[in-house]
Amino acid sequence: MKALVYTNVQSLSYEDTQDPTPQFGEALVRVDSVGICGSDMHAFLGHDNRRPAPLILGHEAAGTIVGGPRDGDRVTINPLVTCGTCDACTSGRENLCASRQIISMPPREGAFADLVRIPEVNLVTVPDDVSLEKAALAEPIAVGWHAARLGDEALHGAEPRRGLVIGGGAIGVASALSLSAMGFEDVVIIERNESRRDYLARTCGLQVATEIEGEFPLVVDAVGFAATRAAASAAVKPGGVMLHIGLGEDTGGLDVRRMTLQEITFIGTYTYSAQDFRDTAQAMFDGRLGPLDWVESRPLSDGAHAFQDILNGRVAAPKIILKPDA
Repeated sequence: MKALVYTNVQSLSYEDTQDPTPQFGEALVRVDSVGICGSDMHAFLGHDNRRPAPLILGHEAAGTIVGGPRDGDRVTINPLVTCGTCDACTSGRENLCASRQIISMPPREGAFADLVRIPEVNLVTVPDDVSLEKAALAEPIAVGWHAARLGDEALHGAEPRRGLVIGGGAIGVASALSLSAMGFEDVVIIERNESRRDYLARTCGLQVATEIEGEFPLVVDAVGFAATRAAASAAVKPGGVMLHIGLGEDTGGLDVRRMTLQEITFIGTYTYSAQDFRDTAQAMFDGRLGPLDWVESRPLSDGAHAFQDILNGRVAAPKIILKPDA
């Protein structure tokens, strides 16, 4: 098969690789669409020692099952592979499984390829009237959905359902759309990139701003740098909730004293549960998360250029979807 292989820092090679061999309980999926995630960018820049080269990256994927009793089924992929038997898994918190794996991280190759292997239980059937390109958004949207659910559950009932999201990338957009789907009536996204900001306002109909004005009961940091943490912890109103999804850098920025004195709840949030993923997919299929038309598609063979364009801020759309060559 063909695959886009991460070979070294800022180096990707489109080349022939060995077809994956499904293990017991796994399916082989022919990839139709796969998104470029921020974690793929971190690996590409050499900032993620969990993803050493050479490696096939990519975990936001949808495609068609090849072989077996479900041959030909259109599916979207939950890339988080867990044991299914530990306390975290049996309590519906699979994302906390101590032995969790994710495709695009050893020992599992990712989906920037013609084919990928994945446990059958990780596959969600896609209705015929939903494109696989849109279905590939289930993974990044599930990250935002999981965060929004945790925040909604933690927010005091007396607080108005108003939210602020810092960062207009796919996770920020997913968080904003999920909050809206859960009944938040006023959600603002902060995005500094002018072309991205204009794109979100024009294409997604989202409320977008350059600067934060006032305080919000719920704030999402979908970037995760010291500066955005500082901005987020300053923008949460007393008694509110701050959700931290972004993995930009490890330390700095959090105003722990203010959060303590004002009883602000801080929630670190990572990926999603299996139920969150299924709920996200259903919300997408039902149209509750909008038209999902905020992507730009490119051939997988052109993936190296796509990474460079993202790195250099030349992409207005929150998500680039790569399409394996027919």
